[in-house]
Amino acid sequence: MPAIISHPEKQRVSLRSLPRNVWVVTATSFLTDISTEMIINLIPLFLANVLGVRTGIIGLIEGIAETTASLLKVFSGWLSDRLGQRKWLTVAGYALSTLAKPFLYFATTWGWVLGVRFADRVGKGVRTAPRDALVADSIDQQRRGLAFGLHRAGDTAGAAVGLLIALAVVWAAQGKGLTLTRETFQTIALLSIIPAGLAVLVLALGAQDVPAKVTPRHTSLSLQGFDARFKGFLLIVTLFTLGNSSDAFLVLRAQERGLSVLGVMGILVTFNLVYTLISGPAGALSDRVGRQKLIVGGWLAYAVIYLGFALAGAAWHVWVLFAAYGIYYGMVEGTAKALVGDLVSPEQRGTAYGVYNAAVGVAALPASLIAGVLWQGIGGWRGLGPSAPFFFGAILALVAAALLILWLPPRPIAG
Repeated sequence: MPAIISHPEKQRVSLRSLPRNVWVVTATSFLTDISTEMIINLIPLFLANVLGVRTGIIGLIEGIAETTASLLKVFSGWLSDRLGQRKWLTVAGYALSTLAKPFLYFATTWGWVLGVRFADRVGKGVRTAPRDALVADSIDQQRRGLAFGLHRAGDTAGAAVGLLIALAVVWAAQGKGLTLTRETFQTIALLSIIPAGLAVLVLALGAQDVPAKVTPRHTSLSLQGFDARFKGFLLIVTLFTLGNSSDAFLVLRAQERGLSVLGVMGILVTFNLVYTLISGPAGALSDRVGRQKLIVGGWLAYAVIYLGFALAGAAWHVWVLFAAYGIYYGMVEGTAKALVGDLVSPEQRGTAYGVYNAAVGVAALPASLIAGVLWQGIGGWRGLGPSAPFFFGAILALVAAALLILWLPPRPIAG
């Protein structure tokens, strides 16, 4: 009689069998997110508390930064397809982001912050599509959800570690102060350089390009030649993203509900820990039940969570909602990227990931601008208040989930 292998043992076997590139990219993202999350969630507090910037400008900064990254993702993904190489474009992108971070130390105006965010996101734009294509190239379809789930888990585990480091610095520098000080921000900006530099070394020394199984073809920087299901998914994701403004607004909402800087960082740690725990199992689950089902479930959860942010009346409500927000991210982020890999041919993957990330990022600019204007208005109009952006996001999430069910019904993963 054959031995019965328990589910945890099966999971360990699957993890051990994942190729080296998956582990190297996961380690790189772990270190990079330690660096990024030490500083990124403090930027809106720095802008609001130290520089006195309104939410409309914060939305503009975040929107421009993300859109810049997204447009470059199309080109870098396409270029990696043309060259048949992923690694060195990925390394270059991580290196550029690392070089940009120290300049936050000197920021004295919101324009300076925008410049640093712009350079950092250029690096992200260069690296993201080739990196995702490298992961997809390194793994078969039956384990692709697990691979992307592991990558997201490593990414968010790094985020949790980075936030804990930043939390310790804030505690030591200013205690339970309700607002962030310039000196605290500068200290954290300098410390963030160390893990970012280590991430570049790990990737440069550890990753290897996967030899192409087919001759790279001259793919164009357009949607021509892509499967109709990929185009449909792209359209629906773009609609969802219009209601998915920068998480900077969640941070500002938490502070508006009465949380101190330490409290804000505590809820972000909670979010990332939940995200880390959910990502791997959710990715593996998508290998078995299908990607679309998990994405629809995640978007429905998002709608409920954003409705909660709109109605939150106390600081502890925000804390619970952030934990639930980690469940949404764990279900959807890695699963969506695995689905992109499923919907396109191998020689199109770099371009496909570039187009996918570009669509998300380009939509992020109007999403963040809309959120900022809905919250605090523009010109003489004072806006609809802190709840408005979250009602808007919940509505679009429900519409996107309905469209994914109606327009892109699940089909079995190939055996």
